[in-house]
Amino acid sequence: MSHAFTAIVGSGILALPWSVAQLGWILGLMILVAFAAITYYTAILLSDCYRTPDPINGSRNYTYMDAVRALLGPKNVVVCGIMQYSLLWGTMIGYTITTAISVANLKRSTCYHKKGENAKCHVSGHLYMLTYGAIETILSQCPNLEKATFLSIIAAVTSLVYSSIALCLSIAKIFSHRKIKGNLMVMKAGVDVASSKKIWHAFQALGNIAFAYTYSMMLLEIQDTLKSPPPENKMMKKVSLYAIGATALFYISLGCMGYAAYGTEAPGNILTGFYNVLWLVDIANIAVIIHLIGAYQVFAQPIFAMHEKWLESRWPTSSFNNIYTIRFPLIIKNFTVRFTLARLLLRTAFVIFTTGVAMMFPFFNAILGLLGSISFWPLTVHLPLRMYIEQAKIKRGSLKWFMLQILGLICLVVTLVSAIGSIADISDLLKHAKLLHIQL
Repeated sequence: MSHAFTAIVGSGILALPWSVAQLGWILGLMILVAFAAITYYTAILLSDCYRTPDPINGSRNYTYMDAVRALLGPKNVVVCGIMQYSLLWGTMIGYTITTAISVANLKRSTCYHKKGENAKCHVSGHLYMLTYGAIETILSQCPNLEKATFLSIIAAVTSLVYSSIALCLSIAKIFSHRKIKGNLMVMKAGVDVASSKKIWHAFQALGNIAFAYTYSMMLLEIQDTLKSPPPENKMMKKVSLYAIGATALFYISLGCMGYAAYGTEAPGNILTGFYNVLWLVDIANIAVIIHLIGAYQVFAQPIFAMHEKWLESRWPTSSFNNIYTIRFPLIIKNFTVRFTLARLLLRTAFVIFTTGVAMMFPFFNAILGLLGSISFWPLTVHLPLRMYIEQAKIKRGSLKWFMLQILGLICLVVTLVSAIGSIADISDLLKHAKLLHIQL
């Protein structure tokens, strides 16, 4: 349950009021509900693909790529793997940047408390990225996703903390001005917003909401941590219902309350809109930081497992794959640490490389938005639907087959328009962005 909730809920929830503001009350609320339903439906279909050919007694597919290989053949595996692991790695880079920004906001807030609101408070984002990278290097030595459950629990709890704070502050702001702001329809272009920019923002908001619910790329890896009986697919369907249901409730509440509080002026990060209760915003930023520390490993562990599995099959007798044990009797009785040189060196190098990329390209969050847009249709909808059709032996041309194709087509349109919005956003950012310079 904690893995699923952590995989779905990210710090992107704080941008949902902005997304709703680009779409208006009617369309924004409809899309929040619609994509929660689509995500849940594709999740329950995909959970039946954990075992093949029988969903209860068949052979296990330990990863998303294993299921694609078993049901759709090797031709689809390469494209699937590139998209899935690029998105996982991109999310790790995005988390590194977002954490640095959150720490910087916390540091700046402390400075304002001491020196006043007009003080010049300079902070270094790169120092925070390096610190975050060092922490993740240590945590990356967790053997696998199952052993990182405690990190998921911490991440899930802290995500509830900062989401709840943002929600309560939004409700308080509504009561303070005694007015519900916002437009019923899509925000109109005006003096401050050009018509073309408004269209790109609406497209980007559509993709942000669709991608915010996505966790299909992690679903089978999470399902592999469940123990049977009862059957894993039945357990995973319940987990998906609770995780997506709770997520949808928070998304709709915060998205709508934040929009009601700020209207068309909703900030990209709702926490930046509150100035009178900086101490509470500081607590929320600390929760964001702790959440991203744990969530990083949920996305990193499948990448580590994939590389180490390949190395073990390629060089099974190499000393890099030997298990070494170190005992620390003075710390805790019978406390031991088991590791391989492959895990120690490669995971450390990978985290260092990821941190370096985040420092070089601090505008990567915009690129991550494009990666999310492009991968939403194939990973969340298209491949799960195709695998389910193959697994359930649904006849081509039947009513259910047509309905699944229509669902896939609608989501393809969402992917295309959100990708257009993301590309427009990237082109605009590149005009002002600088390498090795993080905008705080």
